Amino acid sequence: MMTKTYLPAVDSIERKWYVIDAADQRLGRLASEIAQIIRGKNKPTYTPHMDTGDFVVVINAEKVQVTGRKREQKLYRRHSGRPGGMKTETFAKLQDRVPERIIEQAVKGMLPKNALGRQLFTKLKVYAGPNHPHQAQQPESITINTIPTGDK
Repeated sequence: MMTKTYLPAVDSIERKWYVIDAADQRLGRLASEIAQIIRGKNKPTYTPHMDTGDFVVVINAEKVQVTGRKREQKLYRRHSGRPGGMKTETFAKLQDRVPERIIEQAVKGMLPKNALGRQLFTKLKVYAGPNHPHQAQQPESITINTIPTGDK
């Protein structure tokens, strides 16, 4: 029995906008849900090699949580491209300085590492506070149900 990949017409793909509040959410669980929405895996028209996903606006990125001692131990690295240009900082310092980058890097790591992944990543909009400039798109608010853990 041979199965074929469903191929939706490009003009028939409907793209919605969603708002997700990251306040008091666990970083990894939140990022995996966002990546699935951006990729389109929650739709019946999902096709692995096409962009069939939706746009996601994340608010309150400064209030995202991690468990255990990741706040002090988790390191974020960036490189300037020059010799000796590696800079590292902890989760806590990056959250104080640029809280949007934490969620962006977590989601980017869960997307494909190719041209499709780069295209999908442009559909993620992250904001540190509760306000965002995408009211004209009439985004739907969705909640991510995470399993609470004992420590915060």
